[in-house]
Parts: sequence; C-alpha cells; structure tokens
Amino acid sequence: MQEILSPIQLEQKIQRLAHELLENCFEEKEVFIGGIHGNGFLLAERLLDILREATDDVKIHLFEVTVNKDEPWSEPIKLSIPTETMKNGFIVLVDDVLNSGKTMQYALNEILQFPTKAIKTLTLVDRTHRRFPIKADFVGIRLSTTLQERVEVLMDENGIKAYLA
Repeated sequence: MQEILSPIQLEQKIQRLAHELLENCFEEKEVFIGGIHGNGFLLAERLLDILREATDDVKIHLFEVTVNKDEPWSEPIKLSIPTETMKNGFIVLVDDVLNSGKTMQYALNEILQFPTKAIKTLTLVDRTHRRFPIKADFVGIRLSTTLQERVEVLMDENGIKAYLA
C-alpha cells in the first residue's frame, strides 16, 4: 500500500476544508453536518471540532447517516437527527472517499425528502470515478486512479492515514 498523503498533510486538508465550509456558510445561523456512517462520520466530527473553535456565530449540528454502502436500496437509510429539525436548513453531507457516488446519492435522496435551503457535499478524497451524478463541493484531494486501485482511509484516536492499494 502506498501512502497518499502524510498524516500532517491530511490534517492540513481537513483544516482547509473546515475553513472553506465556514467561508461558504458565513451568513447562516445554523448548519447541519451529516457524516456517512464510519469514516464519513469521524471526518464530520473532526470538522465540527474545528468549526466550533473557529466561530461562535454559527450553530452547528452533527448527525450520522446510516446507509448500506454495498446495497443502499436493501434497507432503510437512517438519520440520527429528526428530519423536521433540519427543515429549510443548510446541510453538508460528508464522506471520506467519493468514488462512484452511489452512497452519497442514496444519502442525498433521503435528505431530499424534506425541504432544505442548501445541500453541499464534502469529501476528503475524490476519486472521480462517477457512475452517479454526484459532485463534491468541497474536496481535500482529487486523485486519479485506475478502477482496480482502492483508496483506504484509516481514522482513529492516533490520527488519520490514507493509502492507495
């Protein structure tokens, strides 16, 4: 496995993503950050920490989106926050790696069941192998890979690492 970026570089990317997000929603009173279950949610938690340190002007809510990544149609998609609290809200959907767009597409379909003010997408690694019409609004790194290669992001209490396998 080949390291994509060092842990320090990845942390710098996350810091930049948080500040880009803050610049994009500076007029908002509330922002809802939804992380896709797993690394997407861990990344969303990290973004939340950075945003809360950077501003007191925006109330930020974190929620988790649980979706079966292999077969998202096979079971209901769950949000850890009541949808009525996000009504007409500014929502950011977060995942660690955006590959085909399938997981993000199904999660967005669930969120689009109620009125929203805006929905933005954020990913740490964008592989650009789309099969679904998803575009990342905020990207840490765009990576050209072959379809056979796999991007693996490892996040834990010791930090973050990203590999190309």
